[in-house]
Amino acid sequence: MRDETRRPRTLILPPAPYAAALVGGWWLDRHRLPLPWDDGAASHLLGWLWLAAGLALFVWTLWTFYRHHTTVNPYGGASALCTDGPFRFSRNPIYLGDWLLLVGVSLLLNTVWPLLFSPLVWLMLRFGVIRHEETHLEAKFGDAYRAYKARVRRWL
Repeated sequence: MRDETRRPRTLILPPAPYAAALVGGWWLDRHRLPLPWDDGAASHLLGWLWLAAGLALFVWTLWTFYRHHTTVNPYGGASALCTDGPFRFSRNPIYLGDWLLLVGVSLLLNTVWPLLFSPLVWLMLRFGVIRHEETHLEAKFGDAYRAYKARVRRWL
């Protein structure tokens, strides 16, 4: 049996599904079947705002990991349980930031396609990454993680 306290059994590099949705969506939009947003100034402004929000959440989460001297590496074992900063609102703030980036870049690329891949991205993250991270955190931090999980939602 595998020691889940050492590190998670993460199956997928977390940014990969988002990147695949963006690249695949862009390609489909440009070469096969365009599904554009409204290409006005408002949609570009919203795209930049979503992008900025996603990057800000990402930086805030990295800063929280740094302050707790734990890793952001999805294949590395956690050395501390982060429950402050953005972790007060979401158990997965980096992945939430990635969703904001996905929406922002989709708006900037003027295509709906990446968002149509969202259910597949969600399934890949939920079962290829998050399930294994949660198993690792529960094995490593026990009741402290279970209490945290009971009071903070996975996404928002």
